[in-house]
Amino acid sequence: MARYGEGDKRWIVEERPDGTNVHNWHWAETDCLEYSRNLLSKLLSSLTLIDDEGNLFVKTKKIEKLDGEAYVNIRKGKIIPGYELSLSLSWEGEAKDAEGKTLLKVDGSVEVPYISDENADEDPEIRITVKDEGPVGKRLKEAMLSKGKGLIEEKIRVYVQSMAKGGPCKDELETKKIAPKKDTVATALKDPPVVVPEKKGEKKESKKGFKTVSMTEKFNCRARDLYEILMDDNRWRGFTQSNAMISREVGGEVSFFDGSVTGSNVELQEGKLIVQKWRFGSWPDGAISTVRLTFDEPEPGITVVKLMHTDIPEEDRFVLPFLSGMDCNYVVGLVS
Repeated sequence: MARYGEGDKRWIVEERPDGTNVHNWHWAETDCLEYSRNLLSKLLSSLTLIDDEGNLFVKTKKIEKLDGEAYVNIRKGKIIPGYELSLSLSWEGEAKDAEGKTLLKVDGSVEVPYISDENADEDPEIRITVKDEGPVGKRLKEAMLSKGKGLIEEKIRVYVQSMAKGGPCKDELETKKIAPKKDTVATALKDPPVVVPEKKGEKKESKKGFKTVSMTEKFNCRARDLYEILMDDNRWRGFTQSNAMISREVGGEVSFFDGSVTGSNVELQEGKLIVQKWRFGSWPDGAISTVRLTFDEPEPGITVVKLMHTDIPEEDRFVLPFLSGMDCNYVVGLVS
């Protein structure tokens, strides 16, 4: 980050006159409670659970109550769902004799006290009750527990998967994925990123369908300090204002920008070299790039960093050099 008044205008995000949040790059939150109510009602209402298993018939009626909150956050194109819901569902059952005559009709309820994004990989607790606790009523309740409960869990998983894909924002996100990529971060900021031409003899030909970005930046600090900053996830969180996880071991995993970029360390030389494999979540399957950072300290307190980012899919127009405009002294002070 640059000092106030010294930033490069190419990297300063200004408010757009039309107020557009291009490609959901900035934080956007959508209330999904009504969406959740409608989807769960569609999934769970009038659902046949048991049909003629030992002359038993059971089906759900409707959602009686849905409380809590549900939302979807989108940051830099990444979907972050959040929900905590409690649900009450009514059901009815009927038992018949061998001749098809009705022996008993009962009503009951299904309580799901906690459906949460924190437990998205687990089936929620489901409580089943019946109003008639007689022998036939108990038989219908047992059938609900053994057969009906699993079908209710299956429908709730459909809701959980829908929220993970963006809920009501899903169609908007898919439209942006297939739309021609005319708007880019660079055009939104008026000027494209500067790519430093490679010197003769150093040019590395990119693979077909991929491109290379290179740049050089100078910092007023020691090389070892800048190396420490880039290998310290706390400082990364500070100067990017996003979550990061950085292993300091060769082969260890790394994650930047709230998980939008993942990868691993290939080669590490303290104060001299960082080589990492990077993959952006929006890239096609199998696309993995290589980021190479070399540190040179021509004189004490002056560090020159050369970045070479290779094997970037040509269709990606959002890879911006993260070193440009970063004030080393400011970053060092973030975590003392």
